[in-house]
Amino acid sequence: MKKIVVIGSNGQLGNCMKKIAPNFEHDYEFIFTDSNTLDITNEDQINDFFYNNKPEFCINASAYTAVDLAEKEEEKAFTINAEGVGFLAQACSDFKTVLIHVSTDYVFDGETNLCYSEDDFTNPQGVYGRSKLKGEELALERNFETIILRTSWLYSEFNNNFVKTMLHLFSQKDELGIVADQFGQPTNANDLAETIMNIVEAPNKEFGIYHFSNYPETTWFNFAKKIADFTNSSILLKPLTSEEYPTAAKRPKRSTMCLDKIEETYHIELKHWENSLEECIEILST
Repeated sequence: MKKIVVIGSNGQLGNCMKKIAPNFEHDYEFIFTDSNTLDITNEDQINDFFYNNKPEFCINASAYTAVDLAEKEEEKAFTINAEGVGFLAQACSDFKTVLIHVSTDYVFDGETNLCYSEDDFTNPQGVYGRSKLKGEELALERNFETIILRTSWLYSEFNNNFVKTMLHLFSQKDELGIVADQFGQPTNANDLAETIMNIVEAPNKEFGIYHFSNYPETTWFNFAKKIADFTNSSILLKPLTSEEYPTAAKRPKRSTMCLDKIEETYHIELKHWENSLEECIEILST
């Protein structure tokens, strides 16, 4: 039986991987780790873990994701998002393990009206994006059998995210201002987990960088508006500009990603973000 280690199992994606793991347990043994059981910034600990377990697949769902705080904690962000990824990639290379590493649309500056392909020029605008880009580079440099999955605006029924924040604020406020001039693609982490398992099960792997999200693009304002619609909320939503809602880290204005490569290579069935959002809202409402 092939082994799959999931790094960062307490995060959104990690919890979604736990949720679907029983569907695959006839063929795979899942090993779920978190920062307490496997510290990816500790190279010796990683090497010992891989020596003892020898997994066929490593899914790295761990990351430093505090986008604004990263501007003050640059060293910590790079240690987790770059250096730790490099250690994982080297161990994967040494033990012939396929690495599936999750990255972000924040590697782009967002200064375009077109969608970004996997080969487009990267130009992250903040510490978080730069640390994730460095992690991509180290993963690809140190392990040939690496698949990078860039995703965006991740949410689920687990942990903290935009959807759950909106639901909380809707219950507390009569009106709310939401940024309406930043474009991207909301992604249900459950869909990402299923895509990862589709890649794991694919008989022929084509390594490299792929983009995955739900589609099409929208704004944070329209995302929030649809959350309100699905929950019959009476909240009054007001559109804001990025200048009216300043943040410590600059966000990409339009980080929309092209999705045709993963769709064609791995035959992934992409889902409309509104449909995936509705599924999440139904889960949260039960």
